[in-house]
Amino acid sequence: MELAPDGSAPTDTAGLSAWAEIDLDAIADNVAALREHAGGTPVMAVVKGDAYGHGLAHSARAALARGASWLGVAQVAEALDLRAAGVTAPLLSWIHVPGTDLAPAVQADIDLSAGQPWALASMADAARATGRTVRVHLKVDTGLGRGGALGDGWTELLAAAAPLRAEGAIDIVGIWSHLAWADAPDHPTVRAQRERFVEAIAEAERAGIRPQVRHLANSAATLTDPQARFDLVRPGLAVYGLSPVPDLGAPQRFGLREAMRLLARFSSVKDAPAGQGVSYGHEYTTPAATRLGLVPIGYADGIPRAALNAGPVAVRGTRARIAGRVCMDQFVVDLGAAGLDAEPGEELVLFGRGADDEPTAQDWAEACGTINYEIVTRIGPRVPRVLVGTAGREDADG
Repeated sequence: MELAPDGSAPTDTAGLSAWAEIDLDAIADNVAALREHAGGTPVMAVVKGDAYGHGLAHSARAALARGASWLGVAQVAEALDLRAAGVTAPLLSWIHVPGTDLAPAVQADIDLSAGQPWALASMADAARATGRTVRVHLKVDTGLGRGGALGDGWTELLAAAAPLRAEGAIDIVGIWSHLAWADAPDHPTVRAQRERFVEAIAEAERAGIRPQVRHLANSAATLTDPQARFDLVRPGLAVYGLSPVPDLGAPQRFGLREAMRLLARFSSVKDAPAGQGVSYGHEYTTPAATRLGLVPIGYADGIPRAALNAGPVAVRGTRARIAGRVCMDQFVVDLGAAGLDAEPGEELVLFGRGADDEPTAQDWAEACGTINYEIVTRIGPRVPRVLVGTAGREDADG
């Protein structure tokens, strides 16, 4: 992300060729809506992956401003970045590898996840090095087949935890798991995973472990499955106003609004004759005399190459599409084919709010054969995040 001289994110677009507008109030309002969907169950806002491309620290503060009581990240480095930014809320990090120095995380009051005995041993080493007890969330694999203790491994994990708890090296404050098919709430795996989660909690309780929080629900389950709430819900994508269940409804159906709008300015507009090949490989040819607009953002910035002849944009409120291949730093729009014209420096919208009839991240996902998560998360650091709204802003009144 490009930063202002004082280290903050920019707040205007002067001189920018492309930028991602981040609505902090939308993030805050989405968290409030998610908490309402969850019947008041506390919310852990997941801000991994630079807050799904929205910007880590300011997105975390915005989420906390309207009711998130926890934050979640994948990697320890992300958690330490939040602490360095002054964020003090309860914070869980769940991915590390053998050999990771966990002492800085323990010193920074970061909760850590363990799904195998080696992870508990690493945490105990950090506890001894710092003289502090590590707050641990044990992860059970209830059927995703990814992280966490699977099958008899759960019994082994509980056994490995016992002496470390007795030593005072660890305190088990959470038990958690992750759903494989929450975006299809009627899929039989959802019920099977809930049942396995309950069984795993019961086994832990028989071993004398009664955690403060049990959490299973991601964004999709938060919106569609009351039985998955337990003590804490863990939404990610929906915090940023995108629907995790697009087959069931757009963001508006769930009281959400998109927090990111991706905009750019035309760097060139020129006349082209009929039959002109456009961009590498000439995979688009102008069907008639037209005007071609050049947009200075490309796959180095996260625009998918798969948007060939398909990525939607809006110019003066009218939809157009990418013409030809997306290049590293730019792509072309056939303005005439959409009955449009434009001038160099004029703005266009790549994606934004569906309620405003703008192309959306979901539209881009469908055009590129991917998911809306990837569209927003892949927007790279050359694209400045321009902040609007006041939620969580350190310089905001009140």
